[in-house]
Amino acid sequence: MVDVIMREYYGEQLNELHEKLIAMGKACEESIKKSYEALKKKDTGLAREIMDGSIEISHMERDIESKCMKLLLLQQPVAGDLRNVSAALKIITDLERIGINAGDIAEIIETVDFDFNENNIPLRDMAEETIQMITDSMTAFVDEDIKLARNTIKRDDKVDSLFLKVREGLCSGKMMESQRLDQLMIAKYYERIGDHSVNIARWVIYAVSGAHDEE
Repeated sequence: MVDVIMREYYGEQLNELHEKLIAMGKACEESIKKSYEALKKKDTGLAREIMDGSIEISHMERDIESKCMKLLLLQQPVAGDLRNVSAALKIITDLERIGINAGDIAEIIETVDFDFNENNIPLRDMAEETIQMITDSMTAFVDEDIKLARNTIKRDDKVDSLFLKVREGLCSGKMMESQRLDQLMIAKYYERIGDHSVNIARWVIYAVSGAHDEE
């Protein structure tokens, strides 16, 4: 009877862990959305809001890490649960990095004044792709959807292609070298966010299947 009660409690705690992970993922999505809006509108106030949000995401990472450790100590988890919690520990590390990258973009926007050419520089497309990658990778984790996780990994090819287009657009455009470099760094941060989303998707595959997927 005690084992049944403990198992039910453990299941409730796993569900709560998933909810916290979803909230952290949504916070990262919002940070990326705001980063592009701040860039387009040259909104330094919004940039500061993103940087503050990056700190909050780091706090969420520590909170979830603590919960994961308590779950591991609560009882001897079965193999599937152990992989699930272990994957969650890895995922929150990548989510925190995503929050940091969004904060890095915001810091550039806050401190640098440049003219952003939305037509020639597809940064919005990069932002939208990376947002979708985060959304899909987290949905794949909660739904234990390996197919969606693999599709998320494949989307990274488009992000890489967009980065090359940004670089080409910046090289062909007329602007100060410092402005060119600042916008290229923003694109690089979006590319890194895509890479972190790929990491999350790979941990989803491990959590569900027990095998590391290298496709």
